[in-house]
Amino acid sequence: MVRWLGAGPREGVCETGGVSTTRSTAAGKVLEVLSAFDREHPAQTLSEIAQRTGLALSTTHRVVMELAGWGALERGEDGSWHVGLRLWEIASGCPRTQILRDVALPFMQDLYEATHENVQLAVREGTELVFVERIAGHRSVELLTSVGTRFPVGSTGMGRVLLAHAPRDIQEEVLGSPQRAWTPHTVTDPRTLRTQLDRIRREQVFLSDRQLSESTVAVAAPVRIGRTGPVSAALGIVLAAPDAGRARGLREPLLRAAYGISDELGRRTRPTG
Repeated sequence: MVRWLGAGPREGVCETGGVSTTRSTAAGKVLEVLSAFDREHPAQTLSEIAQRTGLALSTTHRVVMELAGWGALERGEDGSWHVGLRLWEIASGCPRTQILRDVALPFMQDLYEATHENVQLAVREGTELVFVERIAGHRSVELLTSVGTRFPVGSTGMGRVLLAHAPRDIQEEVLGSPQRAWTPHTVTDPRTLRTQLDRIRREQVFLSDRQLSESTVAVAAPVRIGRTGPVSAALGIVLAAPDAGRARGLREPLLRAAYGISDELGRRTRPTG
């Protein structure tokens, strides 16, 4: 499998399954090896990398050695390989998220201090959402999500906020596809989802009740580029399901933070001169 961050399969992202169309090129082999690493497979032996990519062991060895020499991969004391610091250095400069995270973090910190709950920031990637920042305390409820993880855009409260403001073709692609029921409470009916998306566009805030996990509820709002500009991200607060009543009271502080981020993004990206 090859997958890299861009704007989604219909917007410039390459996603292939099975035999890669890029494997015949040197760059394709490098991407195959790098894409073998994820949160479920953070460290792997050479044989495991070859098995996951489908590359010959000799080819895998050559590519891994080249990547290690550059710093993209590092070898642990047990002999297994994991992603190296050099890749993190490059990824941290991604322009799509760097400004967003720099602007959002102070507002997220204020929101956390006011709530002491998980505060998350996510962007849409085609029909998926990617979590790009998170603040959590030792008393915050445990989450399935973490920075860098991806989920189908319709599966979380933040994702539905992003979907509500996505291009029409993305909405139709999602609503026209089977939706996974993560919990007995997950909404999967397309008509009900359309109604939710309409309400999100009207009310700007969405309360997600045990959609991804039976132990959590969330409240989410859009982040725009300027107060009336396009939606660039979603900001959310996640708390324990028994506190669902309290989640409704977080609407106003969440909106204030989302508006603050939006206003600052508008100022940062406004043309000068």
